[in-house]
Amino acid sequence: MPQIFHSSANTIAKASIFGVVFLVGAIAWVAGSVQRSPYVTGQGEVRDQPVPFSHEHHVRGLGIDCRYCHTSVESSSFAGLPPTQTCMTCHSQIWTNAQILEPVRQSFATGKPLRWNRVHNLPNFVYFNHSIHIAKGVGCATCHGQVDRMPLMWQHASLQMNWCLQCHRDPEKFLRPRSEVFNMNWQPPTPEHPDVAHGNATSQLELGKYLVKEYGVRKDQITNCSVCHR
Repeated sequence: MPQIFHSSANTIAKASIFGVVFLVGAIAWVAGSVQRSPYVTGQGEVRDQPVPFSHEHHVRGLGIDCRYCHTSVESSSFAGLPPTQTCMTCHSQIWTNAQILEPVRQSFATGKPLRWNRVHNLPNFVYFNHSIHIAKGVGCATCHGQVDRMPLMWQHASLQMNWCLQCHRDPEKFLRPRSEVFNMNWQPPTPEHPDVAHGNATSQLELGKYLVKEYGVRKDQITNCSVCHR
């Protein structure tokens, strides 16, 4: 029986199979890169707001504590946004005629709340509770970044599951004393400056291991899917 295909067909077939595998791998790599990119995650994106509120000015410049505006962050799943009355506590006395604050004055006069655009917005299938993270010693800056250095607020982290799991799998690398949760300038202990209140810890890892026990952090629980997906 005569040969149907030329012997070179074997080489072509092998090259084609290799090429398809390489192409599929390349497509998967590109898709993964796009999925993790700021274009998809919104990381580093500054959103338009009705008033260009500066955390840098209010937190770093004036020393206002996070809880003054985000009143429910320690007791609720939602950090809360301040009502206009909170803004007017100060701005009924200072910058009273500033054009940039006209939306605030209008909101106060009409009783219609300002419509802020959420910067950190998780999908509906993710359950997140601010209060439990604060109770376990997760600092504001750990998730939100150095907000005291943000003239306009942006999303510091990707907020993707892999980012969350970094902390859930190894919480000792991220925890701090509850008293320092709202401190933007807190630094882990060092051999020169040990944390005498928490086992004389001399590093983040030592401190974290101490706090994991003290605050009752259960790795077997916080890595369970049902914790965040309910």
